[in-house]
Amino acid sequence: MSNTLLIDNVGELTTNDDAHGGRLRDAAVLIEGDRVAWVGPAADAPAADERFDAAGRAVLPGWVDSHTHMVFAGDRTAEFEARMAGESYAAGGINVTVGATRAASDAELRANLERLVAEARRWGTTTMETKTGYGLTVADELRSAAVAADVVDAVTFLGAHVVPAGADAGEYLDLVTGPMLDAVAPHVSAVDVFCETGAFDEAASARVLEAAADRGLATRVHGNQLGHGPGVRLAVEHGSLSVDHLGFLSDDDVEALAASWSGWSSGSGPRGTVATVLPACDLSTRMPLAPARRLIDAGAQLAIASNCNPGTSYTSSMGFCVATAVLQMGLTIQEAVRAATFGGALALGMHEDDWLDPRGIAQPAVGAVRVGARADLQLLDAPSVTHLAYRPGMPLTAAVWRAGIREV
Repeated sequence: MSNTLLIDNVGELTTNDDAHGGRLRDAAVLIEGDRVAWVGPAADAPAADERFDAAGRAVLPGWVDSHTHMVFAGDRTAEFEARMAGESYAAGGINVTVGATRAASDAELRANLERLVAEARRWGTTTMETKTGYGLTVADELRSAAVAADVVDAVTFLGAHVVPAGADAGEYLDLVTGPMLDAVAPHVSAVDVFCETGAFDEAASARVLEAAADRGLATRVHGNQLGHGPGVRLAVEHGSLSVDHLGFLSDDDVEALAASWSGWSSGSGPRGTVATVLPACDLSTRMPLAPARRLIDAGAQLAIASNCNPGTSYTSSMGFCVATAVLQMGLTIQEAVRAATFGGALALGMHEDDWLDPRGIAQPAVGAVRVGARADLQLLDAPSVTHLAYRPGMPLTAAVWRAGIREV
C-alpha cells in the first residue's frame, strides 16, 4: 500500500467538484500514491502516514496550462520592443523563431523546454501542453514532437503554423497533411492549425483538421486572433477540443461555442469545443481582450492558458493570467480559477480518467480535487484564491504537489 499524506487545516479548498459546491472551508485532503483518496472537513479527516499543516491557507488544483509553444530556440526581444513602440503584430514573425529552432540541437531544445517547465511548476502549473510548429520541416517537427513528448503532459502538432519562408503554400500544405503528420503522429495527441490571415485560410485549415481526424487524432484551432474569421465555426463543425485566442467574435461565434455544450452536463453527455482565452498574449500583442465574460454568460465552457512562446506571450504565469481575467476581462475569481484548472483539463480531454500521456500510459483526471483525480495541488501563501487578483503579481505559491509528490 502507498504511503498516505494528509494536507490538513486548509482554510479554503477549491475542488472544482460539484459534490462539494466547488469549494470547502476548514478542509483537508488525503493523498495516497499519485491520487486523491479523500476530501472533506478537517474535523473528519482520516489518519495518515504523514501530515502537512496548511495553517489556514488556501489550496487549489494545480494550474492546467492547455496552450503553450515551448519547443523553440532564440529570442524575439526586438520584435516585442518594436510592438511596444507601435508596430502591429503579424503572423510572419514566427519565421524568426523557426530559423533559430532549426539551428538548435535536440539537447538545446530539450534544455530550454525543461527550463520553462520548471519555471511554470514553481508557480503552480502541474499539467502542461505544448505545440510543435517552430520546425516546419519533417525532420524538425519530428524532433520537436519527440523532445516534447519526453517532458510535458500533452503534445500538439502545429505544422500548420505558418508557411515557411520561401516555400510554396500548396506544396507545404501537402507536406503538413501527409508526410509530416505521419512522422509526428506517434508522439502527439492532437493537431492544431493557425486559421488566420497571413497563415492558413478556411479551406487549408479544414484540410488540416480532416487529415488529423482521418488519423484518429483530436484537433484544436488557433482562431479569431487577428480579426473576424472562420476559426470558431471550423472548430465547432469538426468537433475540435478547443478554439484558442478569440479576440474577435461575432454573435454567431459565441452562440456556436455555447450550443456545442448543449448536451453536456457536469462531465456527462457529448462534449463541445472549449473557448480558450489567452490574456497574456492579448496584452503583449495589444489586441482586444477576448470576451471571456460574454462567453461564460452565453453558456460556453472557458479555459485560460498562458500561450507561453518567445514572440507574443513570453510568460508561463497562470496566476498572472487569472489576475488579468478578473481585473480586465470581467470574470469572478472563482470563474477564472476554474477556467485555469478544470477548464484547461477539459480543453485537453484530461478532465476524465484514463486519458493517455505521450508515452501511451493511462492517467487519472486532472484539474479538480476529488477522489480518484491525480493529486495535483498548490498551496497559496494566502487564506483565499481571491488574493490571486487582490494581490496581482505577488509570488503567492508556497508549495506544489504533482501526482502526490511535492515538487516545490
